[in-house]
Amino acid sequence: MRLFTPSKRKQVALLIETSNEYARGLLSGVNAYLREHASWSVSLGEYGRNHIDLTWLNDWHGDGIIARIENEHTARFIRESGLPAIDLSASRRLPSLPCVETNDRSIAIMAADHYLERGFKHFGFYGDSRFQWSTYRGTFFQDYLRSKGFGCHSYDTPSDALHEQPPHAGKDAFFQWLRGLPKPIGIMACYDIRGQQLLEACRLAGIAVPDEVAVIGVDNDALLCELSNPPLSSIQTNALKTGYRAAELLDRMMAGEAPGSLIELIEPIRIQVRLSSDVLAVEDKIVSDAIRFIRNHAHEDIQVQDLLGHFGISRRVLESRFQKALGRTPHDEILSVKLKLVKRLLEETKLPLAAIAERAGFKHTEYMSVAFMRETGIRPGRYRKNKSFLQ
Repeated sequence: MRLFTPSKRKQVALLIETSNEYARGLLSGVNAYLREHASWSVSLGEYGRNHIDLTWLNDWHGDGIIARIENEHTARFIRESGLPAIDLSASRRLPSLPCVETNDRSIAIMAADHYLERGFKHFGFYGDSRFQWSTYRGTFFQDYLRSKGFGCHSYDTPSDALHEQPPHAGKDAFFQWLRGLPKPIGIMACYDIRGQQLLEACRLAGIAVPDEVAVIGVDNDALLCELSNPPLSSIQTNALKTGYRAAELLDRMMAGEAPGSLIELIEPIRIQVRLSSDVLAVEDKIVSDAIRFIRNHAHEDIQVQDLLGHFGISRRVLESRFQKALGRTPHDEILSVKLKLVKRLLEETKLPLAAIAERAGFKHTEYMSVAFMRETGIRPGRYRKNKSFLQ
């Protein structure tokens, strides 16, 4: 009689903080992979971003590690373990390890485009010099704006300033920097905590948000963003896909496979626009009102002719004022707003293309597909597939 011998479960340690939305998204992605493909025995501590106490693993004998390696203490533990490991941090303290991380360049460009489309001419970045990913985001943000002909005012929290609250108004360099910025200005905060702190600092300094200072964060921590005053716009990263891919790669490595590429960058999903950046930095009131009209009615198949009738202005004058204020035509703006709606419907729904075309104000699916292809370089169906977190 054959005796059943259960296979030994892989022992995996997750060195990922549980104190913020992005990290919890990573853990959810790992869990999604485990539900579908593997059965591990997982060891997970409860700690924050700066936590370095790993004594809870003193008697742990495992097979693999997934970690955000953001300090030398964690790096040393993983190096000395000799186990297969996946890094989830841009710090790259162990360059020989495979790394799955958000695409910080895409995040920075998304934030910059958000402000450029709203007519901003002045830009700022509020960073946290403790973290390499913050440095990357600030550099990419500045470089992209420079390529568009704009400068950027930056402020990084000193590396030894581990406080999590902004200092008192008027008493330090941060508030001097904030008050001295040209207005109106669009500021990218390196992540949502810094965004919330920036909003609080504006309140203490008597600076109007979003009219004088617009703010956008990163990670779209819904609770934190909605509790901010005003609610914080934020870029939604794809932490779920990042965690999923890390688990997939570790599973292969523990089975003896080579990891392949050492760095895999995961694209952000979209911007969740809230009140902190929902503003148009356009001095020309006709252009500002026209943009608002377009965004309210683009799904109704409006044409440039509808703008002319609504505002009682000639096409030549309207196009001249758009070009001067934004560097694009009213038709470009209408099409851009429509295609943004198409992208969102492709990402968030399973509606067929015909229904999406109708909801986005396109009379014909074919025209929508051609316009989408011209804008993005790929067809709508492929875009939808690429945005699926499992792809």
